[in-house]
Amino acid sequence: MPYITKQDSKNFELYYEDFGSGQPIILIHGWPLSGKSWELQVPVLLDLGYRVITYDRKGFGKSAPTSDGYDYDGLTADLHEIITQLDLKNVILFGFSMGGGEVVRYLTNYGSENVDKIALISSIIPLVKQEDDNPNGVPQEDLDGIMENLKTDRVTFLETFHKNFYNYGLLSQTVSQAQLNYDWSIASCASPIATIKCAESWANTDFRPELGNVNVKTLIVHGDNDQIVPIDTAGKQAAESIANNNFVIIEGAPHGLNVTHAEQLNATITFFLNGN
Repeated sequence: MPYITKQDSKNFELYYEDFGSGQPIILIHGWPLSGKSWELQVPVLLDLGYRVITYDRKGFGKSAPTSDGYDYDGLTADLHEIITQLDLKNVILFGFSMGGGEVVRYLTNYGSENVDKIALISSIIPLVKQEDDNPNGVPQEDLDGIMENLKTDRVTFLETFHKNFYNYGLLSQTVSQAQLNYDWSIASCASPIATIKCAESWANTDFRPELGNVNVKTLIVHGDNDQIVPIDTAGKQAAESIANNNFVIIEGAPHGLNVTHAEQLNATITFFLNGN
């Protein structure tokens, strides 16, 4: 199995999968899943002629956990390590949910010289938390509840979380029980430390000052029924502040629209990559 390692760190092992040839696209997964979450997008991108790379954020999937480095500077340094060691040029970066943070922070810390375009899908960008100047964000008490549940009964919390991920209920079975079981199996096996520290990062990082660094063509996709990262605090704000963007709202879509609305998302991605 392929891993990115560092000579100066025996604990650094990032698992990645690398398919196809052509211009490289790196797919950065959301919390608390792994690179497997892009399953319905990878074949489409390969058919379009791209080299497609997925990886597991450290502490998730098959990547080794560390005790620290889960802030966005640390996570983006990991992304940069992948780009550097694989000698990738003219990269396209796709970030889902939490992964949007790595995309924007990459442009902040490393610039856009080696980045062709980006996509922010159900992304946390620019800010999750409710603030006086961000009234549509998630209230602090709700975020505190997430952190408390992760620390006291993580595996039970994750079961409920993934139902909310897809807006799944008795009258709205938007995905199969097998899909819920699959997601739970991935998330529950992640490092508890990584799960908590990454949640702290996506909940508390304000990317609004960094949106001016996004100077490449950008696709923003968000569902208008996202119960995890509300569109008003994320997609709409990102579209208002990023200069060169295509903003696509998928009607009725939940946070996990890469599964529930895969056909619409894949068509949107294809249209974007084809230069439209």
